[in-house]
Amino acid sequence: MNIADGSTAHLWALAARELWRRARRRLRAGPVYRWRYSGRTPERVLIAPPDLRLADPQIAQEIYYGRFPLSGHLVETGGQSPFQVEVAERGWLKSLHGFRWLRHMRAAGSELAAANARALVSDWIALHGNHIAGVAWEPGTTAKRIISWLQHSSVVLQGAEFPFYRAYLKSLAVQIRYLRSVAREMPDGKDRLRARVALAFSALSLPASASALRAATRNLAEELDHQILPDGGHISRNPLAVLEILADLLPLRQTYANQAEHPPAALMGAIDRMLPALRFFRHQDGALARFNGMGATIHDRIAAVLRHDDTVGQPLLHAPHSGYERLSIGNVTVIADTGLPPPVDVSDQAHAGCLSFELSSGRQHFVVNAGVDTYGGAEFRPLARATAAHSTATVNDTSSARFTHSLRVGDLIGAPLTGGPRHVPCRRLEEPGSQGFVASHDGYANRFGIVHERELVLSAGGNLLSGCDRFLGMDGGRVGDTSRDLVAVRFHLHPDVSLFRDEQGHLVLTAEGADAWTFSSDIEPQVEESIYFAGLTGPRRTCQIVLAFKASQIGEVHWQMARG
Repeated sequence: MNIADGSTAHLWALAARELWRRARRRLRAGPVYRWRYSGRTPERVLIAPPDLRLADPQIAQEIYYGRFPLSGHLVETGGQSPFQVEVAERGWLKSLHGFRWLRHMRAAGSELAAANARALVSDWIALHGNHIAGVAWEPGTTAKRIISWLQHSSVVLQGAEFPFYRAYLKSLAVQIRYLRSVAREMPDGKDRLRARVALAFSALSLPASASALRAATRNLAEELDHQILPDGGHISRNPLAVLEILADLLPLRQTYANQAEHPPAALMGAIDRMLPALRFFRHQDGALARFNGMGATIHDRIAAVLRHDDTVGQPLLHAPHSGYERLSIGNVTVIADTGLPPPVDVSDQAHAGCLSFELSSGRQHFVVNAGVDTYGGAEFRPLARATAAHSTATVNDTSSARFTHSLRVGDLIGAPLTGGPRHVPCRRLEEPGSQGFVASHDGYANRFGIVHERELVLSAGGNLLSGCDRFLGMDGGRVGDTSRDLVAVRFHLHPDVSLFRDEQGHLVLTAEGADAWTFSSDIEPQVEESIYFAGLTGPRRTCQIVLAFKASQIGEVHWQMARG
């Protein structure tokens, strides 16, 4: 179901479904169901799957001294077990109970790090292993923990005595049985896919029957077919989701091979589609475009994944299923959002950025979207998701899609999109020596009777980006003269870009080590303050170029950015 069909009734249906899920989860955690998670304890771990995520031995040292830098927050435990410390930051708690930080212990490669890892796992088993409740046992967190315990079993079990070895395997078996029982009822999205990945890992890494492996493989294939689009994007339309999912799927493919098992065709196909999709979203400096929940890029994470990309070649230029376009000539790259919002069920991180674009030249970004502060305060998220935080047009300072911020349902379903474009037709323009597209959206049609159409063309060897923004009435004609047709076409600049006016009055964008770009348009541009949320160190001040006018008076505005 797309956002266009969203309504208050549907939101309450989502909330009711989530309440039902939680009620069933509590039931499954109670004594009536608890016996189902007991059973035979695996005798050993057959294989430890690889982990592609970056590891830092220094973080292992910090953890040894009781300092846990997780999810952008540092918590000092003061000699207590981290699983006993009361912390309000939910993201930190989920990271703690997900155990991905075990990779840092493995990277340290010392007996001290292994003993510390073992002690922390023992603490978790003692404090949370017998009580299925809270953040620790949320299905998404449980899936991460299962994968991490399997991937880093060698460091956790290094030098372990038999009682701990048995307790570790017994707890792992209980977690796997619990996740298997709740996976089908999880909400749509990457957490449910990760649960299927975790269960496939467990069927390969622990002694399991052939039927258990077949079931895990079949369920994984079904979820991949549902969530990974034909062009390799994810149904959430978030570029970061592609990176995160690949970081799980690539080790899983290798684990199938290491166990001499045939991976499902859906797994192989998903990886083959997603690797080019990841490269589609990359600018030439390696950063991912900031759309629909993407924040700052950690470049080494992408490099670790793309080492497994055998396709090499140039990235695709057209991702119609994901709803994005790419223009690329020379060392200039333009990436634009030309798609419908994602389904309501997976729109909690989605942005109202239809027809927004980013422009980079070489390794320097010039025009950007604000992106999100991944680990920052939740109060900034609505600002980062708004249309005004994107390099596109707003009408009457209103977003082209609406968000739900109801306190009554927010704790259940977050803040999904509840209204937005119903139709976003896009047509590719291919002429010798140029690349471009024409796309439009009707996100403002119901409220203001205005359709926004944008045409972008990159030409002259990548030295000229020509743009045209049109604002049409519902019948395709001129917009009627009302008090509700004030348009602002915004171009957010990267914080590293400086802006000045030349002798002709044109705006010139400069950055250290990069060629300058000159901005010109039919109407006088204004320069306003802006915020770039996606900085590696948090939000940064920047500026934006704004073209402001009434759509009833100016139905079409032309602008261009010329390099050199």
